[in-house]
Amino acid sequence: MMNKINLTISTETGRLDAVLAAAYPELSRAKCKTMIQNGDIKVNGEPKKAKYQVKSEDKITGEVPEEKPLDLVAQDIPLDIVYEDDDVIVVNKPQGMVVHPSAGHPDQTLVNALLYHTQLSGTNEGETFRPGIVHRIDKDTSGLLMVAKNDQAKLSLQAQLKDKVNKRQYLAIVHGNFNEESGTITAPIGRDYKDRKKQAVIPDGREAVTHFRVLEQFSGYSLIQCELETGRTHQIRVHMKYISHPVAGDPLYGPRRSLSSHGQLLHAKTLGFYHPSTQEWVEFNINPPKLFQNILTQLQKDTIDNSKD
Repeated sequence: MMNKINLTISTETGRLDAVLAAAYPELSRAKCKTMIQNGDIKVNGEPKKAKYQVKSEDKITGEVPEEKPLDLVAQDIPLDIVYEDDDVIVVNKPQGMVVHPSAGHPDQTLVNALLYHTQLSGTNEGETFRPGIVHRIDKDTSGLLMVAKNDQAKLSLQAQLKDKVNKRQYLAIVHGNFNEESGTITAPIGRDYKDRKKQAVIPDGREAVTHFRVLEQFSGYSLIQCELETGRTHQIRVHMKYISHPVAGDPLYGPRRSLSSHGQLLHAKTLGFYHPSTQEWVEFNINPPKLFQNILTQLQKDTIDNSKD
């Protein structure tokens, strides 16, 4: 991991914390601000405040402190297990649950629950915060997730993700109606230049491809199915906003008016992959949670009622 900061400014570019975060994308702006406040960052050999306005020819130096590993504990949290054998476990993650521990979520995550239930890949090799995890879904996205129980299985599942041979389909309720029945969004995604908490379609982002199909249309909303070809952070949420159809209830990328106060109406419905040991194709489907279904039923009812007027 990068741990040395050595940067010479050629032009005036604004606040110190913003300049640092832009120069080192792997560091969040909050992390940069903390480092500045702790004196880990110097400008021309002297500590400065985060709001210091960087000038031409300023030399920014410092060291990124090593993060202390999280204490990963097994916790007796209920799990909705869809499938399990000696190699892999497929779970239906509820909306509101974080996948693995982080600085902001040290416990009560899916990984904490899984460790109570079974052995996961990587727990004996010092993988302290996301053992067994080969892909993630957002905290407020519900649905299917595959988790590796041994190292061989993890390597196999990771390779399938890299080679784009697995199947990941989502249901989403989005704003607006469509003229087309289906489409493909090919637009690179990276960290938002203006808001480091967000992702955005940017020219120098990583390749991102989302296929979508319109299943049903209502008054002001649509039910769509999305299939991921790549797996970038917030990919469906960012891509749907990009084409002016943000996911309903999305607190980051959607409008303020919302169908849900519990987060985006996005559900990982279908998951398919080649079994790590047998190499046979396995596929799982799970219905969206009650909140999603209730909102969908209400949209259908409202549309029928409006058509009668």
